Amino acid sequence: MTNICGCLVHAAPGKGESVRAATAEMAGVEIHAVTEDERLVVVVEDTPAARASEQIMALHQIPGVMSVTLTYHHFEDLDEDDGRKRPAAAH
Repeated sequence: MTNICGCLVHAAPGKGESVRAATAEMAGVEIHAVTEDERLVVVVEDTPAARASEQIMALHQIPGVMSVTLTYHHFEDLDEDDGRKRPAAAH
């Protein structure tokens, strides 16, 4: 299964640049937007080394991060025979 998560990361005043730099270095994390009030819109995906949930917890540990909010979650099953993605079953 592959997890894809959208998150809003809110940095403390004056800490936006350092939070942005630390976030940009994380594998499986991509910054899509940065607002003037120190918020980052990011997408977090599973990597071979860590699941998306672990990456989100790591975002919480970055100095200057006030909060991380999960705004979207999608997952896809991988077909074990050929590695192709197939849509997750509706629950």
